[in-house]
Amino acid sequence: MRNLLFFTIAIAFFSCQNSDEQQSTKISMLNAPSSGHAEVPRLTTSDKGEVYMSWIKQEGESSKLKYAKLNGSSWGTPILISRGDNWFVNWADFPSLIVGEDYMAAHWLQKRDAGTYDYDVRISTSKDGSNWTDSFIPHKDGISAEHGFVSMLPMENGQFFATWLDGRNTKSNGHDHADMEHAGAMTLRAGIFDLDGSTIKEWELDDRTCDCCQTAAAIVNGAPTVVYRDRSENEVRDIFSTSLKEDVWTSPSPVGMDLWKIAGCPVNGPALTFNGEQHAVAWYTAAGNTPKVKLALSDSKKSGFQAPIIVAEGETLGRVGITSLSDGTFVVSWLMNNAESTGIMLSQYGKRGELLNQLTLAETSPGRASGFPVITSKGKEVIAAWTIEDEPSRIETAIIEFN
Repeated sequence: MRNLLFFTIAIAFFSCQNSDEQQSTKISMLNAPSSGHAEVPRLTTSDKGEVYMSWIKQEGESSKLKYAKLNGSSWGTPILISRGDNWFVNWADFPSLIVGEDYMAAHWLQKRDAGTYDYDVRISTSKDGSNWTDSFIPHKDGISAEHGFVSMLPMENGQFFATWLDGRNTKSNGHDHADMEHAGAMTLRAGIFDLDGSTIKEWELDDRTCDCCQTAAAIVNGAPTVVYRDRSENEVRDIFSTSLKEDVWTSPSPVGMDLWKIAGCPVNGPALTFNGEQHAVAWYTAAGNTPKVKLALSDSKKSGFQAPIIVAEGETLGRVGITSLSDGTFVVSWLMNNAESTGIMLSQYGKRGELLNQLTLAETSPGRASGFPVITSKGKEVIAAWTIEDEPSRIETAIIEFN
């Protein structure tokens, strides 16, 4: 195993006062727990502040979903969640793991026989992290169609929340279901489940969404909020938000009015976080043929969001992530792309939306095989993971300490 690497990068401090003060950020590269052909990492931080990473390891035709816990500056022993030879493994639609007070839940995608994009969400739970239940399907439609892009959240009383894109109304020859004369639209659904897979509640949150952009969810003020890419009758695909309030979901509303009209799915979903006071959404748009990464902070004086902040413009592929630090600041991850290189960027913002730090975490490749870099946080540290496009692919991880 290679040694733990430490290096410090001095970064200019930016603020609305144009301060000349300097802040330093220490990046510590970690030995990833994965080996062999590993890809699509996902990170989560429990309410106890424990960080976990899940990923898929490919062995021939077999796929294994594994996870490991971060212990200080090293990953623990990988633990197998499940394996299968009929999984749908996709660069943009990847498994996840959540950690509740006394349980874990994980999801992956399993193919049906009918078609390439006909697959089900499968969820398994565990009370000890080692022994996992037989998987169950959260969507009860029984239709051979596309179901995926899942976001899950732990809840109280041994229950958890899940939201997903649901293709029960769509059946067409193409992945994007563009022939709306012969097929219905992709929908956004959600439910609350107990550990044996019983459905406590289930809802349809939106009856027409973009087909293959990731969803994101967070517990905001004690209840789930979901953000996703909507799809209008006129093919405007902007980011919308809905929240559960007093057991009723709010009417979906736009986070920012980009008015991005695009005939196909951009495969570029939003990211959401909550710092205890504000929630923040990061997303990608190419409205007006100008690629941008945007950040919107919730408005404490009224419902909705403040005017979006431009995180990046022009030279970006999107593929965003977001997390919040213990000091209330937000960190957005995104891909910078120009003729010379593609970089994983981190931009730190204050509670008022002022830019505090920006750095290049690592170089990557622009292709689909490099997937979506992911981030989570613990205190004032950001933990990042990303896939290296290689033969075979592998996962890199790092801790970034913001001072």
